[in-house]
Formats: sequence, C-alpha cells, structure tokens
Amino acid sequence: MRLSTVILPSRRWHDGGRDAWLRAERLGFHTAYTYDHLSWRVPFRDGPWFGAIPTLTAAAATTERIRLGTLVTSPNFRHPVTLAKELISLDDISGGRVTLGIGAGGSGFDATALGQEAWTPRERADRFAEFVPLLDRLLTEETVTHEGAFYSAGEAQNIPGCVQRPRLPFAVAATGPRGLKLAARHGQAWVTTGDPKLFGTGTPEESRQALRGQMDKLGKACADAGRDAAELDKILLTGFTPDRPLESFDAFVDFAGRHAALGFTEIVIHAPIADTMFAADEKLFERIATEALAQLR
Repeated sequence: MRLSTVILPSRRWHDGGRDAWLRAERLGFHTAYTYDHLSWRVPFRDGPWFGAIPTLTAAAATTERIRLGTLVTSPNFRHPVTLAKELISLDDISGGRVTLGIGAGGSGFDATALGQEAWTPRERADRFAEFVPLLDRLLTEETVTHEGAFYSAGEAQNIPGCVQRPRLPFAVAATGPRGLKLAARHGQAWVTTGDPKLFGTGTPEESRQALRGQMDKLGKACADAGRDAAELDKILLTGFTPDRPLESFDAFVDFAGRHAALGFTEIVIHAPIADTMFAADEKLFERIATEALAQLR
C-alpha cells in the first residue's frame, strides 16, 4: 500500500504553496498530486486557483524524491498535442517523477470556460476515447500525424520524448465501460473516487461494495484486452465516499486496511484546508503520513 496526497493549487507559491510541496516530501508521501482545473467548486470558485502544469513544474524544481502528478487532467480544456509537449518538459525537469492522472472531465466550470457549450456525457466519452490513444502516441513516437473526429496532429514532433520509458505512466480515472477499456489498454494505474451516488446518503459498507463492483468491471475490461488486471495500480482518491478516514488515526488505519483488502494499492488524502470540505487536523494528517502504513504491515 502506498499513501499519497493532493495539494490543491489554491495558495500563492511564495505564501505557503512551496512549503506544502516540501512538507509532502518531508512526510514521505509516495506522490503529491494536484487538480488540473481552470477553476473549481465553491468555496474555491471565487478564490485563488493556479495552473496545474506550472505548479507541478515549480514543485519539480523544489523537491527531489517525491513523485508528482495530476488528479486529474481532462480534455475539457486540453489538446493532446500541446499537453504532450508540456508533459515531456515536466517529466524532464522532474527527472522522471511525473504521473498523469487523466479522466473524461465533467460538467463543472471547466466545461464552458473556453466559451463552448458543455459536452454531453456521450461526447465527453467520445472525446476521451480519442484523446487518450493520441496522447499515448504523442508521448512515445517522435513524429505524429493524426486526423480524428475531434483532434488532429500534423507532424507533431516530441523529441526527445519522456525520461520515463516508453512514456510517463497514465493513471486513468474511470468507472464506465468505455473509460475502463481505456484504463485496461493504456493505463499503468486506475483511479476512482467511489460511487458518487453514495457520498451523501450511503454507508461505508455500501461504498466498499460499490468499489468491489468497480474492481470486477476493471478486471473484465483487462481480460477483454488480454491483460492481467494485477499489472495496474489501483488508486482511491478519498474525500468523496461516506467514510471519514481523517476523523482519527484509528479510523484511517481501519479505512486503509479495508480498502487494501479490496485490492487498492494507493490511497490519496487531501492536504487539509481550513473551512472547506477538506478541513482536517494538521497534526493528525502528519501522523497518518508518517505512521499509518506501518500499522498495515
């Protein structure tokens, strides 16, 4: 089991932002992720919010060991050609410490920030199905030409490619059949936040049952792709299930143990932010980071 964290890009770099990434490395987290949005939900909607790639670049130049990544990037405002160039640059600056969390996107503020109409769920799935394979090619081939329904590339060159070979890893966020198919074919990891229908009214047991069902569907998608599901890391981004893992140290150990038994290999917790849905005790957060995993061995 690995323990990672999410640092939201909501603080100025020289006013606590830099320190948050250094603390994550000092505490021994496996990976420090950030959200890749143009803005996010209330209360963050009307406050500071910085770009994911520049933030991760600064974090790469500041840290030495911790892995870095997005949870998650989406096609909502990204194009595979420009994203590939930025990721190759980030992977180079970090010395090969980047993981790309990637999903189909949603109907939030990003969906219309470029002035377009929000895509339907089907269109998001259609775009995602083209986006991921093209990005895969752009990160592994020196020159790519592609004419698709949504995205094109005209002799797009990406030399020298990623430090990580054949490319930096994809952590594909998916629960539906088309997304799970992409995870099975292109992912080095799979990401879930659980069943959103259970967040407000479900129970922890119902949540675990739903996650067990998602795992089974991932296994089938991998079998259909001729791949062993055990090859993929299974990442659970916390904060969106009925559980309260940051309520106490024992609560987290119990939560982590139960989800490790389901097959999860990485649990991600949010760095505390006061007066938000991610409020938590700072000392407890640090104790979990430094002591919790030892309780599972």
